[in-house]
Order: sequence, then C-alpha cells, then structure tokens
Amino acid sequence: MADAVKTATRDAYGKALVELGGRNEKMVVLDADLAAATRTSKFKAAYPDRFVDCGIAEENMIGVAAGLATAGYTVFCSSFAMFAAGRAFEQVRNTLGYPHLNVNIGATHAGISVGEDGASHQCCEDIALMRTIPGMTIINPADDIEARLAVLAAPEIDGPVYMRFGRLAVPRVFDETYKFEVGKGSYLRQGTDVTIVATGLLVERALQAADILSDEGVSAAVINMATIKPLDKEILLDAAKKTGAIVTAEEHNVIGGLGGAVAECLSETYPVPVLRVGVEDRFGKSGPALELLDIFGLNAQNIVEKAKKAIDLKK
Repeated sequence: MADAVKTATRDAYGKALVELGGRNEKMVVLDADLAAATRTSKFKAAYPDRFVDCGIAEENMIGVAAGLATAGYTVFCSSFAMFAAGRAFEQVRNTLGYPHLNVNIGATHAGISVGEDGASHQCCEDIALMRTIPGMTIINPADDIEARLAVLAAPEIDGPVYMRFGRLAVPRVFDETYKFEVGKGSYLRQGTDVTIVATGLLVERALQAADILSDEGVSAAVINMATIKPLDKEILLDAAKKTGAIVTAEEHNVIGGLGGAVAECLSETYPVPVLRVGVEDRFGKSGPALELLDIFGLNAQNIVEKAKKAIDLKK
C-alpha cells in the first residue's frame, strides 16, 4: 500500500468531476437530490450553469441524461447505487444501454459499508444488474487514486459506464505513479499457490490476506480487478495456469458480481477451484461500517480461510 491516507472514493469522484469540467465546457452533471452525499455538489459550486438537480426522480434523471448525450454533451449522472442501478434499471437498460449512449453513471454509497443507513440503502446487487446490460462498462475502484483515474477515463469509453463509489474512507492502495487502464486487471503481488482477485475496498484486504498467508508459508498472488465488465480474461487465464486456485473478494453479493464473472470465465476456458468472498446472498443491516464488514466476512481473515480451502481443492 502506498501510504496511510484514507479517503472515500466518492470524495475522489467529486473532485475529478471538477477537474474534468475545467477541461470540457460541454460537460454536464446531473443529480437526484443527493448532491452533498454523492459529492457532485463540488461540481455544482464550480460550474452551477452546468449542473442539474433532477430531484428525487432517478428514472427521469436517466432520461434527461440520455437526451443531453444525444445532443452532444458529456454527461455524468449520480445517485446512490441502490437508486441509480435499482430504481432506474429500466431506464438505464432502455434509454442508455439499448441505444448505446455515452452516459456515465456515478453510483455512490454502494455495499455494506454504507453502515447505519441499513439494508434498504446497502446495495449489494448493483454489479449483477449492470452486468446484464449489453455494452455496459463497470468500474469499481479500490481507492481515491484509482477512482480519479476512472472518472477521467470514463468520457472516452464507448457506450454507458457504471462507476461504483463508496461512503467509507478507505486506505490508499496506489501512489501517484499508478496507471489505470479500462478493461485491464493488474498484478499487485505475484504468487504460486493461490490467486486472490479483488475489487473495490476488498483490494486492500486482499493484500492483508496475502501477508498473513505469506507468514504461514503460502504464496498468494493478488490481482486488482477494477473493471468488472469487460473482464480481463487474459490475466485470469494467466493466474489460473500459474496458481491453479482462485479466490474472489468483493463488497457485493456473491451472486452475479465479480465472483460470478470470474467463475463463468474460467469454467469455460481453464477450470480451476474458484471460491468467493462476498455477501452471502443476504440483506445488510444497520451498524458501524467497519463492524459490518467483519460481520459479513468481508475481511482479510475470511479471504485467508477461503484461500486455504481453494488450495486444498487442487489436491
């Protein structure tokens, strides 16, 4: 890890929007009455004439975004993941996905780490929903460095983009020299016994797990998979051949997210044991974010246990 800095990826999102807005006068940002929480308020303060609060009407916001995109504007629209992906799913599918429009969705407050807001707001299904939309790009950054780079890259991606950001301040994994590339995973550590493929805030915990395993004589590779769709199949195949066992780690339901995507890929190309760390098909609950991550097994120790089981399955 680069240093002890802790920043929420939603904060990096807000700052990056301002940065992009200074470069592009045709950039417009929409929000659904949550600008302070999503951090789009930063863009509103800098460029009030290019900010639109669509109110508590996420479906309408997506329609407005589609219209602006067809008129040649660079569009970002934001709400909580539960509402951007869940409430507005039909509009995202039919008005962005089907015509393959270049609209960027900044979905904040994803996963269990929303904390005290509870199960109604802790969206652990959004990646699964967005994965089913043809042509959708899904990016889930690990820290503020990667979040900024993802936002800067988003307008150049062909078609709709879904970016997933968190409320919880998380440790910095990368430094300023990090190069982000859409659609590419990256090795953060090489290993020979098992590979941990992680995304979002679980990347830092995957590195912790690799350290624990190393102390126990187990060599674990760690891959950061920020882009969940399109998935980097080449790096997964390489990892499967090198270590013969995979563990995925994500702050999402084990159904339909990164774990599902990795299992689907390897079952068709190079079958090896794939075990998943994530929310075990249950709803969240209200509580302090860090405690909830432990309660739901989204921690280094659970990754370690799954890694050992995956290695045993090779025998």
